[in-house]
Amino acid sequence: MLDIASHDLITISGRLALAVLAGGAIGLERAFHGRPAGVRTNALVCTSSSLLMLLTVFQWDLLAGVPLETIRVDPTRMAQGIMTGIGFLGAGVIMQEKLTIRGLTTAAAIWMTASIGIIIGMGMFTAAAVATLFTLLILSVFGWIERQLPTQRYAMMSVRSQVGNGLNRNRIMEIVNEHNIKCAAPGYHLEDGGKTLRLEFTLRSIRSSNFELLAETLQHEAHITEFSMVPSGEQRVRVKPI
Repeated sequence: MLDIASHDLITISGRLALAVLAGGAIGLERAFHGRPAGVRTNALVCTSSSLLMLLTVFQWDLLAGVPLETIRVDPTRMAQGIMTGIGFLGAGVIMQEKLTIRGLTTAAAIWMTASIGIIIGMGMFTAAAVATLFTLLILSVFGWIERQLPTQRYAMMSVRSQVGNGLNRNRIMEIVNEHNIKCAAPGYHLEDGGKTLRLEFTLRSIRSSNFELLAETLQHEAHITEFSMVPSGEQRVRVKPI
């Protein structure tokens, strides 16, 4: 059994406490934006990574009395094992639904949190503090910058109408183009025994507000019985039946 000296206990407790603070700080930012991996997840990831790396710090105490020629020391192997496990955790928070992929930033934050925990466990406190600060800046400041940039927005739109009422693909695409939205990849589906025609389109626009304006216009189109629009990215799904 390994006897832990008082000064070693202070070292262990201090590093684990710093890991809790670093992981909790990153988790607070994620929780504030409503992400699935919040304070507890990031704090546990950082603390567990630090705890496992402490094993490499005190491995000589565990191997006391073992002939040196039989020992091969490589602290990076523990870090490799930690990051492999974190990869599965990060994959669990990534979700895909049609054009929408959510959770990539949260997965990257979990990976970064694990890395910070590793260097805290190794006693590299300055690097851990700088990494935590940079991570918070990236998540907050860069997130704001991304929202200000004019980026392409995508959406899936489905329109239903009665067969033979004069509404066709060209008319729908004309309405879409009037709202500064590009339309592509139309799909056709007959439903209700051939009485209802459902058209599906992939929409693209620089402004997400154009999708809302399009939805308002489609509400007043007499020949449309029902439609739905699902924007991609971090936007909320909007479904507006007639």
